[in-house]
Amino acid sequence: MREITPLTQNDCFTIFSRVKTAFNFPLHYHDEYELNLIINAKGAKRIVGDHVDEIDDLELVLIGPSLSHAWFTHNCRSAEIKEVTIQFHKDLFDEKFLLRNQLSFIRKMFEISGRGILFSKETIESIYPRITTLHQKTGFDSVMALINILHDLSTSRNIRTLSESSFNSEVQFSYNSRRIEKAFEYMNKNYDKQISLGDMAKLVNMTEVSFSRFIKKRTGISFIDSLNEIRLGHASRILIDTTNSVAEVSYSCGFNNISNFNRLFKKKKGCTPKEFRENFSGTRTFI
Repeated sequence: MREITPLTQNDCFTIFSRVKTAFNFPLHYHDEYELNLIINAKGAKRIVGDHVDEIDDLELVLIGPSLSHAWFTHNCRSAEIKEVTIQFHKDLFDEKFLLRNQLSFIRKMFEISGRGILFSKETIESIYPRITTLHQKTGFDSVMALINILHDLSTSRNIRTLSESSFNSEVQFSYNSRRIEKAFEYMNKNYDKQISLGDMAKLVNMTEVSFSRFIKKRTGISFIDSLNEIRLGHASRILIDTTNSVAEVSYSCGFNNISNFNRLFKKKKGCTPKEFRENFSGTRTFI
């Protein structure tokens, strides 16, 4: 299942923290990097790509974009599992920026994160207080704190890659097109309004047929699926940030039919909007 995360292009990263009694999110993947810290869940099952294993009482894994992953309760008997998840865009660090010598360790870590990286218990014990308090920082300080955490992780010892190098959830698509960037920028700004294929084709100076083929070739999905994913991302954000009704969220994100919104939401996220809101009952911070 592909997860549509609530991160927008204006965010650097998000931190989600909660205490729970079980794992209930299905196997999924997404376009963002994810750093997942799990405390007090010994006996739970970890699935990353084609890797399956039971976890210990301290767990810290970096998941690369498009790599399927999930944690399941399995043999865990803990009544107080703590989970802190950090998600950030795959383009948060520019490719040219990562080529600098001082970023070489982070670059290498990102390269192998496509297989999933498990950090040693010694590394986790030394760094998890900084992860659990990251949400207390704001603005530029929080971004620098995240970079420092990633750097220290990239230079740590005894890291373990989890999945086979040949395993991945989907083909990696490179947009690398000003037309695609312009189209997605427009959809992100106007997701709450009516947007037609004709509008988008005109925006990028293409015929409807040509643009339809172009966006499918560049992204792997159709125009309407791309638009719906953007709308569902914004809907997820509103469900987390507000107490607005599901109907209000639906209409504010450009869905004119609440039944269609509920159907698409469940298809993409594996749960209803109401269940999604309940699952995210912890503390979520967007930076």
